[in-house]
Amino acid sequence: MDAYRPENWRLFSAGPVALVAVLALVGGCKPPPDARGDSDATAEEKGLALIEATGCGACHEIPGVPWPRGRLGPSLEGFGDRGLIAGKLPKTPANLAAFIRNAPEVEPGSTMPRMPLNATEAADIAAYLLGMRDG
Repeated sequence: MDAYRPENWRLFSAGPVALVAVLALVGGCKPPPDARGDSDATAEEKGLALIEATGCGACHEIPGVPWPRGRLGPSLEGFGDRGLIAGKLPKTPANLAAFIRNAPEVEPGSTMPRMPLNATEAADIAAYLLGMRDG
């Protein structure tokens, strides 16, 4: 048995409640590493690297992130084609970056946690998400 294959992890078959409990026990989302990557990378490339490093895929299905493929939050596929952020906020880069950093403050009642990102990192993630288009 390959312990590193997600289908062999019993936690994932226990459902989203178990996954949220484990994330809470281990401190939620991972802080991004200190090394911020290649300074010549585009904002979109940095955004994808930060999405992977921060563990956003634990809750969201995100194109470009092969695993994990979370189901607690909405899929972010085609996000650039959507009209609103969280179904309520006008979709601007500034609104999205603020929501990514601290969703509960921007949209009270949001289940997305505050993320350990600075303003530049959140803007890079926003650039990646806004660049995702259907088709």
